[in-house]
Amino acid sequence: MKIEIVNSSGKRIPREFLQELDQIVRPKILLKLTSVRMKKLLKKDLVLVFVDKIYAKKLNTSFRKRNYATDVLSFSPIEDASFGELVFCYDVVRAQAKEHGLSFKSELSYLYIHGVLHLLGFDHEKNKAEARKMFAIQDQIFASLRS
Repeated sequence: MKIEIVNSSGKRIPREFLQELDQIVRPKILLKLTSVRMKKLLKKDLVLVFVDKIYAKKLNTSFRKRNYATDVLSFSPIEDASFGELVFCYDVVRAQAKEHGLSFKSELSYLYIHGVLHLLGFDHEKNKAEARKMFAIQDQIFASLRS
């Protein structure tokens, strides 16, 4: 269970922080899961990709039909050994951190948890009950990081 970081954003990425975050968050998520399938997925390798706004917008338009750069996109694995891929837009994460009064690393942590939950099959856009469930887990784990 490791992460690979790909940076095409042109910005400095906190690689060591992301490695440590991954080692802390995945076990916390495991404790919240009941599905054996999800638990097995969570133990696979994950790729984190950082892109600029132009590329984030292209991806969001292509895959979600939304014509704007978004903070994080999750992509299911195409290989058996993979958990999937999370694509972050550095500039959007930075701007949202400011909006939310958080550090870049805190905002990135929140979005990392969000993306991992999507890779596990959670979908807040499906219905209100699913959204409540997903955000409850996300918020609990994020709160535990801050305490």
